[in-house]
Amino acid sequence: MRLSLRARLTLTYGGLFLVAGVVLLGATYALFDQQLSGSNTKVLATRVNPGPGPASTSDPRTDTDDLMERTRVWQEQQRSELHDAAVTSLVTQGSIALLVVGGAAAGFGWLIAGRVLSPLHRVTETARRIAGAPAADRSLHERIALRGPDDEVKELADTFDTMVERLDRSFDGQRRFVANASHELRTPLTLGRALVEVAMHRESASPDVRQLGETLLQINARHERLITGLLLLARSDNEITVRAPVDLADVVAHVTSQTAREAEEAGIAVETDAAEAMTAGDALLLERVVQNLVENGLRHNAEGGWVRVACRTEDGLAVLEVANSGPQVPPYEIPALFEPFRRLDGDRIVTAKGAGLGLSIVQSIVRAHDGALAAVPRDEGGLTVTVALPAA
Repeated sequence: MRLSLRARLTLTYGGLFLVAGVVLLGATYALFDQQLSGSNTKVLATRVNPGPGPASTSDPRTDTDDLMERTRVWQEQQRSELHDAAVTSLVTQGSIALLVVGGAAAGFGWLIAGRVLSPLHRVTETARRIAGAPAADRSLHERIALRGPDDEVKELADTFDTMVERLDRSFDGQRRFVANASHELRTPLTLGRALVEVAMHRESASPDVRQLGETLLQINARHERLITGLLLLARSDNEITVRAPVDLADVVAHVTSQTAREAEEAGIAVETDAAEAMTAGDALLLERVVQNLVENGLRHNAEGGWVRVACRTEDGLAVLEVANSGPQVPPYEIPALFEPFRRLDGDRIVTAKGAGLGLSIVQSIVRAHDGALAAVPRDEGGLTVTVALPAA
């Protein structure tokens, strides 16, 4: 069982007091024993002179020696009894008194330790409130603002306040950047949507143009929703605050149908094995996970290759697995693939080259959904990427 700091301080105070009391009691006993052993009772031996009367038949010196011997034995007995009684009283009563005073000292130590540690409890409670907030940037305005003498505890509280203040400024800068980026990203999408709608509603527009306009509007709407989701993800510090049930099998079916034309043009076969795999999260972001992995498999492949997409429920997890053929991938290059703007130098079948953000976005979204991501190179070439999300 792990003891609290207050309990450890109390035990330390009480233990030191008991050790000091035992040492003091032992020193008192040693001095007392030495004093008793060194003080011998002096007895005056009075020589008995025979008075007038008949002469004694015994030797007076023999009687005197016998009396002295009996007196010495009696004195030894008395001294031994006195020593035993004093030691018993000293040890017994002294130990009882030491335990009583030690218990009182431990009680006062508990109260004093609680008073000393109360500022630390304020630090802990403030940190717990900040860490437990649904969005990390919503509670950074809190401060401890500890009052009192300039001791180590106040220095700790002031340092914590300084750290939280710097984090608050950083999140403010991030919020401003997200707001500016949101405006800059939405403006061209809004303009593109307006131009497509104008072209579609012209009287001279042919049915093919109108059909193309409908498709472009759907793509534009998806991009707008995706940008909104990614910006929300950035604002919430990689935390999904609103979750809904999502079946990865439906997402896999939708994504593979959307990328079928791209795969056909690249000459790559896409195989699916989608069993029910329920999880909870943002459906649009999870769709982006599957789409990025499938597109990564298409673009890092060989002509006539393949991409396999599978999902299932396993050990309480919704598992998504995307494997593809392609060039050999060195194992030491795997971590770099998930860094922004990093990609392997190799031939790609699809001419539209990516920006090196696909797998890094996948990693961010998976972490935001409390999932795990793993990538393993295949011996025959290509990559197998596995995503494990909490099952719903």
